[in-house]
Amino acid sequence: MFPFCFEWMWDMSHMVFMGGLWFALVIIGLGMVYCIGRAFFDTHIKGDNG
Repeated sequence: MFPFCFEWMWDMSHMVFMGGLWFALVIIGLGMVYCIGRAFFDTHIKGDNG
């Protein structure tokens, strides 16, 4: 079931699970944004000078 289905009941276990899921996804997303940004900076801004 998905949260947008009318059968979904928002009890405490669903809130904790969905909160943990979105927290983990945000942490992974921020890490990927940092790595991609750092790679772009190192490649295009600093260049081959060191």
